[in-house]
Amino acid sequence: MGSAALLLLIITGIAFACGGILASKAVAKTSKNKTKGEPYECGIPTTGTSWIQFNVGYYLFALIFLVFDVELVFMYPWAVVVKRVGMVGLVEIVIFMFILFMGLLYAWRKGALKWM
Repeated sequence: MGSAALLLLIITGIAFACGGILASKAVAKTSKNKTKGEPYECGIPTTGTSWIQFNVGYYLFALIFLVFDVELVFMYPWAVVVKRVGMVGLVEIVIFMFILFMGLLYAWRKGALKWM
């Protein structure tokens, strides 16, 4: 029953995704014009090309945010079962936090946390 249920779940997911796309195509009004094809930037008309280089610091800042955001995802289940895992769980989370702290310290020393 396990593989049959998984197959049914996959088929249902694909059907929902395709059904939503097809329903929006059938119901939505479409019109093509030049204004709709332009990027929207706070009501200011665009000038020049949109292919510009961004500072790599923005990407580093975003990646560091994601690392610590994922850390919270791992800490919530640990906090729920902290009484059951006992001292072993406490030592493991301290090691995990230490590794993340060392990554934060490394990023700080490299200047990745300085805003431009």
